[in-house]
Amino acid sequence: MIEKDLVVIGVGMAGNTAANKCASAGWSVAVIDELPYGGTCALRGCDPKKILRRGAEIIDAARLMGGKGVDENGLTINWPDLMAHKRAFTDKMPPRIESGLEKNGVETLHGAARFVNENTIELEGGERLQAKKFLIATGATPRPIEEPGNEHLIDSTGFLELENLPKRILFVGGGYVSFEFAHIARRAGSEVVIIDRGSRQLEQFDPDLVNRLAARSREIGIEIVNEAELIAIEKIAAGFNVSARRKGERRQWSVDLVVHGAGRIPAIDSLDLDAAGVEYGAKGVTVSDHLQSTSNENVYAAGDVAATRGAPLTPVAVFEGKVAASNMLKGNKATPDYRGVPSAVFTIPELVRVGMLESEASEAGHDVRVAFTDTSKWYSNFRIGETCAAAKVLIDKETDEIIGAHMIGPEYGELINHFGLAMRLGLKSRDFKQMVSAYPSVSADLGSML
Repeated sequence: MIEKDLVVIGVGMAGNTAANKCASAGWSVAVIDELPYGGTCALRGCDPKKILRRGAEIIDAARLMGGKGVDENGLTINWPDLMAHKRAFTDKMPPRIESGLEKNGVETLHGAARFVNENTIELEGGERLQAKKFLIATGATPRPIEEPGNEHLIDSTGFLELENLPKRILFVGGGYVSFEFAHIARRAGSEVVIIDRGSRQLEQFDPDLVNRLAARSREIGIEIVNEAELIAIEKIAAGFNVSARRKGERRQWSVDLVVHGAGRIPAIDSLDLDAAGVEYGAKGVTVSDHLQSTSNENVYAAGDVAATRGAPLTPVAVFEGKVAASNMLKGNKATPDYRGVPSAVFTIPELVRVGMLESEASEAGHDVRVAFTDTSKWYSNFRIGETCAAAKVLIDKETDEIIGAHMIGPEYGELINHFGLAMRLGLKSRDFKQMVSAYPSVSADLGSML
């Protein structure tokens, strides 16, 4: 029996952060993961996705400047070369992370783990670890799709490992994964369809700006089908037939690849949480504001697997990992600060938000001034030929504080961070207007957006 002060299950951003923090404080720590160290963001999500997006950005930038001094003809994406560029980053991450943990004195283990009682887990092969504290940081996994033929779906991990990009691709679901990968695949020359059972996609984002993104997506040749319920996926000689029902009518597409983009759920099914007396639900491990299990004081949870107010985002996992580690080390004193955490859909152009939507602000009782601006003709967008760009900033009339910002446009994934910082610091809109930016830069547009 191995005994530790802390055992971390899952070595993504939350787990890695907490393990290093506790080991640096002198605790004996072990980590375990059945997947390569690094988690979704570094290996199977944010980082590799944005590397692939770079190829699509170049193609789109040339298209936008066609007839404006750039000859876009003949510019193509070499998918195997782009994938090799991605792997030059991702292949190095697991050994780099493992080495960093070991240098901090963390014991690194590999394989699946499950609880056998409130303070013990069992590894593959039967070895057991007992600990004073556990941190569950196993992240999320694709939501089950039960329709016939679901075994033919690949998930985002599979897409990010494609040796060659198929000619015809259908995405099931209208969330981040579908839109981001659809924009990459379309710029790489694939025919792309997104089917979604909802009437509106990307529901976490401002509906007016989502409509603009949908219009831009259709403009570049992505077919988006709303209110379409998947019926079945059938394997045929030349790929797959995908059937869906829309408003009582059956529709069918013949494609080469079907990708799961219908959301993710906490990865807890294999942990046997009942054996440890750890309560959980559809949103993950039930925790207090201090990220401690409400039913087992030895257990904490952080990141996508924890049922907190935090969005399933990498920076949230990082600071929840820090908070969980602090509370395990010093007692329950710290709570996560979820103010001003931006979120981005890295389509081309990107769609971003921070803070409240208009509907949320209204429900919360704020008297809001909405500063909406179509920025498509502003210099920063005219310069690169982009015509899809807009900003909507929500300002509390009573306090003059920015309580929400929503944007679509090139480089707005960087611009939204300014609004996030303003919200965390409680800055007023009048404070924002005093900022002096380098000109001409995209940040120079901020004052005019208010």
